Amino acid sequence: ADASRPEPEGDVDDGQAAGVAEAKAEDAEEDDAGPTVSRAVRLNYRWIDLRTRANQGIFRISSGVCQLFREYLSSQGFVEIHTPKIIGGASEGGADVFQFKYFDDDACLAQSPQLYKQMCAACSGFERVMEIGPVFRAENSNTNRHLCEFTGLDMEMAFKEHYYEVLEMFSNLFCYIFDGLNERYRAEMEAVRAQYPFEDLQYKNPSLLLTFQQGMALLREAGYEVDDNEDPSTEQEKALGRIVKEKYGVDFYMMDKYPLAARPFYTMPCPNNPAHSNSYDFFIRGQEILSGAQRIHDPELLVERANAHGIPLSGIKSYLDAFKHGALPHGGGGIGLERVVMLFLGLNNIRKTSLFPRTPNRLAP
Repeated sequence: ADASRPEPEGDVDDGQAAGVAEAKAEDAEEDDAGPTVSRAVRLNYRWIDLRTRANQGIFRISSGVCQLFREYLSSQGFVEIHTPKIIGGASEGGADVFQFKYFDDDACLAQSPQLYKQMCAACSGFERVMEIGPVFRAENSNTNRHLCEFTGLDMEMAFKEHYYEVLEMFSNLFCYIFDGLNERYRAEMEAVRAQYPFEDLQYKNPSLLLTFQQGMALLREAGYEVDDNEDPSTEQEKALGRIVKEKYGVDFYMMDKYPLAARPFYTMPCPNNPAHSNSYDFFIRGQEILSGAQRIHDPELLVERANAHGIPLSGIKSYLDAFKHGALPHGGGGIGLERVVMLFLGLNNIRKTSLFPRTPNRLAP
């Protein structure tokens, strides 16, 4: 019964599984309602923690998100693929990769299936592909919304005339997922709500679409100092979520035309403004749950942008070669499963939606 009660305010982060004694010591104090169980103890004994009605609900809903993702995209002609997680170079650029020796070569764990899903959708004749699989990020971020390993729900598709075809597909996908959860998983939602009260997600179909510049203008009107050429901070994104909820009555929205300098090397620049890009993020309750874009399909421009980002061409040679034999215009995005479930249910920590979380301080169980 104690494990079915919410954690106390300001509860400690997870800690190592070896620190069971220290974690138990945090439980020594009781409040007026009785004893509480700290997050560290819950995670150290996760197999017991998962027995609560709320956790059963959370992970059945998580399963439902994956099922609905597959259902909708399969109905739209998408093919499920499975791409390598051991690769020779960073998928997204930057230094946040887990590196190791692969026999006599250097390798790393994939930050995303990005390069392979592009090769399949744009260069190999599949045109529409999806994947559900692990994603690895070597970010030393001990926050309530970051994990070192999470489950990615990825989609990539060729389009005919404009990359807004991809945005429309994502909008329809999310509405299908949200409708499906509300219709099929109401009992699980109520089990979660009994332990962690939350308000049902508000969304529209078609989904609200803002430009990045419109979003920054809303923040300025509210008194925030923002730069149209830089990503807003986490707190500014949360503030924008509150502003959007008040102004438009929705918790879920899309934001388009991000600054080119803030996006990965394979992002297509905006033809009307070289400082902007044909890229977008999706948000639930003011927090990002998807990042995507139209991708570059011209090999010469890809080389130019990779060089601008300082990415060694040798590590992405096969990726670059794939575009030399013809590639379709295409776009897509990657969704973080745990973050979607966390925000759909209004939870305050992503560890609640990760079955066995991997963070900078936790490698077991």
